[in-house]
Amino acid sequence: MTTATTKSPLRRRVLTALGAVVALLAGYCIYAIAHTTVLHTEIEIDATPDEVWKVLADRAAYPDWNPFIISSTGDLKTGAKITNILKDTNGDETTFTPELLAVDPGKELRWIGKIPPGGIFDGEHSFRIEALPDGRSRLIQEEKFNGIAVPFTVGMLNKTIKPQFEAMNRALAARATN
Repeated sequence: MTTATTKSPLRRRVLTALGAVVALLAGYCIYAIAHTTVLHTEIEIDATPDEVWKVLADRAAYPDWNPFIISSTGDLKTGAKITNILKDTNGDETTFTPELLAVDPGKELRWIGKIPPGGIFDGEHSFRIEALPDGRSRLIQEEKFNGIAVPFTVGMLNKTIKPQFEAMNRALAARATN
């Protein structure tokens, strides 16, 4: 046997193994990008949707009451970029600049933030306000996460971010009813 003949089966095995790894990685990426992880919270508030919106839209006052979004600046108009500073349950702060997807006073505020170029860790955050009987409201705060890094962070999101959604909801309700 020549050297070229003995290397050929080894080369085939290496290329086959490499192909399998690439196929597994591609499959994982497709799954991770297509699979959505959702953090969902809601609270009923003894205030009208317009009163809830007034608190939500007054971002200059966030440092006074908001335990989660401690700063938010920029124009509240669809398509604009805003700058938010978030604080998680560990006290760690994160600054990001999402794009506003919806600004509908008294009904919805929604944005999307992405780690460039996108598909790595994308989050579409929404605040929806629903009218309830007797001048009350339901605030739904939700974030839908997609991307290849998301499956590795689900535990952290539930432990350090979801409680902050709930804390913000309670603080917003208290402020709207005062």
